[in-house]
Amino acid sequence: MTDEHFRELLDFFDLSWRGYRKVRKGVKKRIIRHMGECGVKSMREYLNLLRENPRIREQCKILLTVSISRFFRDKMLWEVLEKKILPDIMKNESPVNVWSAGCACGEEVYTFKIIWEQLNKKSNIYSQLYLLATDINPEYIEKAKAGCYGLSSLKEVPNEIENKYFEQCKSSLLFKVKDHLKTDIVWKVRDILDTPPEREFHLIFLRNNLLTYYGDKIKEKALEDILRVLKPGGYIIKGAHEKIQVSDTRLVKTEFHPHIYQKTTP
Repeated sequence: MTDEHFRELLDFFDLSWRGYRKVRKGVKKRIIRHMGECGVKSMREYLNLLRENPRIREQCKILLTVSISRFFRDKMLWEVLEKKILPDIMKNESPVNVWSAGCACGEEVYTFKIIWEQLNKKSNIYSQLYLLATDINPEYIEKAKAGCYGLSSLKEVPNEIENKYFEQCKSSLLFKVKDHLKTDIVWKVRDILDTPPEREFHLIFLRNNLLTYYGDKIKEKALEDILRVLKPGGYIIKGAHEKIQVSDTRLVKTEFHPHIYQKTTP
């Protein structure tokens, strides 16, 4: 499959070439395999099939998803959350509502849960947690629920945390998060472009998904919808190479970290 043909497919879904440029080889292989399963040989035939068949179109959309993550990715961000942002939220709110939108295989979600547990033990503050983790890819959600990961996902995990929160799977080089980390997490298969959940969130993780892989028109509308369920004073977290563009001044960059924005209060 040529890059030109791959661009045609991305345009069909209003996805961003720039976002897929570095990961296109692996995604192309999945799409070529799917084309073979569908019995089509050209991109023109494939696009016609996607227009005519909603089930095949949904399969393709899921195959275009990308899961690149690891525990404690962007170490400084997690330190800011633990020392600056979460203690303030926990003092004033209970339950604390958190949404990992586009959670992939769950590394970000469990990293947050580790930070949460450590904070609860260190401080005299106790707050209940509602942690929603969503992704369009059912396979990612099932992997996240299982909580088993290779060494590459744990390369930034300090030894003391690894010993406390992970255990090695028998007859395997995989490591599994301990069961107590799985409490208070609600896993759901959900498209980030769907209508947002019917609750307000104090913290929304929006890292390396919507703002990376989608075209501007889709991105702008979806971001507007997501901002509606972010509480005034709440925080939204983007990826390191992503940009947030909003049509008004509802979001301001925090002084703590360049990738954390806060929603202004009315």
